[in-house]
Amino acid sequence: MSYARHLVSLYRLPAHDFPGPKGRTDDLPDPDGFAWRITSDVYDADEEWPAAFARFCAAVDTTRVRALIVGAWKEAYEEDPSEVIEALVAARDRFPALRALFLGDMESEECEISWINQTDVTPLLTAFPELEEFGVRGGSGLRFPAVSHGALRRLVVETGGLPAEVVRGVGGSDLPALEHLDLWLGTPEYGGDSEPADLEPILSGARLPSLRHLALRNSETQDAVAAAVASAPVVARLEVLDLSMGILTDEGAAALLGGQPLTHLRKLDLHHHYLTEPLQDRLRQTLAGVELDLDRGGADEDAEDDGRVWRWVAVGE
Repeated sequence: MSYARHLVSLYRLPAHDFPGPKGRTDDLPDPDGFAWRITSDVYDADEEWPAAFARFCAAVDTTRVRALIVGAWKEAYEEDPSEVIEALVAARDRFPALRALFLGDMESEECEISWINQTDVTPLLTAFPELEEFGVRGGSGLRFPAVSHGALRRLVVETGGLPAEVVRGVGGSDLPALEHLDLWLGTPEYGGDSEPADLEPILSGARLPSLRHLALRNSETQDAVAAAVASAPVVARLEVLDLSMGILTDEGAAALLGGQPLTHLRKLDLHHHYLTEPLQDRLRQTLAGVELDLDRGGADEDAEDDGRVWRWVAVGE
């Protein structure tokens, strides 16, 4: 199952595709009623993304736009979105109502998630200080140096491999309003080289006083992540803890249960896991009042003749 699918909504607004160069723009819906997806083609693009964005700015009352979704840009498997970011930053004064932005909304048919080239995305946060939601897909070349942002409430980084430098950048950022943090840590094969120590600034919660939903998922080392979370100060104030999509085994789940109490959680999401039935039963009994997602999903494993067992995260390539 591929998790890299086009967004259907952003900022609680349904996604709406801005027409391509041959489409009509004289009957567009209300600018503030939708999350506008502006896209080009990865292969053989008739129109590059900055040109599509320029048409959008000419056709829509941008002062009323609340959410933007950046879809594909030309040759995203080779080219980073520097020109996309430059176009958005240059137009910042035309978007006073913008509150949500997602960069890299591509399905696997357009560009596999770990092939999407990214760059330093923090200029977008600097340019839009009122932004409340920000998301990015793709970890190749992604940079996120520590930043201060007073309004951001939701941050999502979807990758098949999240560089440790990015994890440290997020952890070093001052985000006092952030309520929802979702990091797809991935695998070393695709650049996911973070270790539990890199998560410590996030797990301490010192710079994230408003955090209520923490997702550290899609990790090849999900057991180690779970063990680090078990004693993390931030957990006491969470409503939702998400350790899904990774290689979570009985070892990691037992460490989680052996740490601080989790009965205050509203939800614990562990879907796509490698837990045995006895450990799942233990979770259900211990956390009887917590909504548990223990759907095994597409988690699968192969055993070699020599006893080696191969397991996979939900999203790699």
